[in-house]
Amino acid sequence: MEKLFTGIYPPIITPFTADGNVDYEAIKFNIKKWNDSELSGYIVLGSNGEYIYLDYEEKLKIIRLVVENAADGKKVIAGTGCESTKETIRLSREAGALGVNGVLVINPFYYGGAMTGSILLNHYRQVADNIEAPLLLYNVPKFTGINMDASLVAQLSEHPNIVGIKDSTGNVAQLGEIISQTGEDFNVLVGTASVLSSAIALGAVGGILALANIAPDHSVEIMKLVKAGKYEQARQLQLRMIPVNKVVTATYGIAGLKCALNHLGYRGGFPRLPLKPLDKEKEIALLDILQKGGLL
Repeated sequence: MEKLFTGIYPPIITPFTADGNVDYEAIKFNIKKWNDSELSGYIVLGSNGEYIYLDYEEKLKIIRLVVENAADGKKVIAGTGCESTKETIRLSREAGALGVNGVLVINPFYYGGAMTGSILLNHYRQVADNIEAPLLLYNVPKFTGINMDASLVAQLSEHPNIVGIKDSTGNVAQLGEIISQTGEDFNVLVGTASVLSSAIALGAVGGILALANIAPDHSVEIMKLVKAGKYEQARQLQLRMIPVNKVVTATYGIAGLKCALNHLGYRGGFPRLPLKPLDKEKEIALLDILQKGGLL
């Protein structure tokens, strides 16, 4: 069976104005610029989109805007995970009605001690049973404190409407276990660009990568090189992108990613409080890494 969600997808940022409002025109500008790349589509309302800081109406308006402005052939996947099963179903249905191609659902985590395997199995099955859009799991323990292991993912993959996973652990061994324990039609996407080449070599069908916001062509090229068996070229490009990816994720986070976008011809805008923009010293350090990586 053909995979639904192959390729490279950026979890797009949500630009805010200096006074904290969503900059919808900046979103349109960025989408139109990314449309000229070979990206397979867009993840809207992911972690890099500061979804946790958006209200319900803002979420719907952003989804609608991205769907309307994405180029033909580029798929739109919306992050719709909420803390309750009921709200996750509600937002997932709304996103489906707005025309998304799939939903990306982070696991509930506030009551982390109660989020056992059986609880998460029931949660995801209930959501998948009650929505039409294909569902991708989102495993990001650095934010949730909960790791959905390969055994749990394999059980969930048996549901006909749970079609894949974004695994952001950076654990290549776990990624391999997920690939080996799920069916041929299950879409395994890596969630960190620093292990993209390894993930593709293992059989991941693509990546959902913060790096793809600022380096879409480089991200796509790594995947293409691995698929073509040009492993040395892929290795060299992967190594060049690791410091770039690190500076806009682990080191400076969303503020760093938005600052990089502002310097690379996109509209990164401001983070939303309580997050703050980079100070000048960090901005200079970030620009040095972008230059060494060949992006500036």
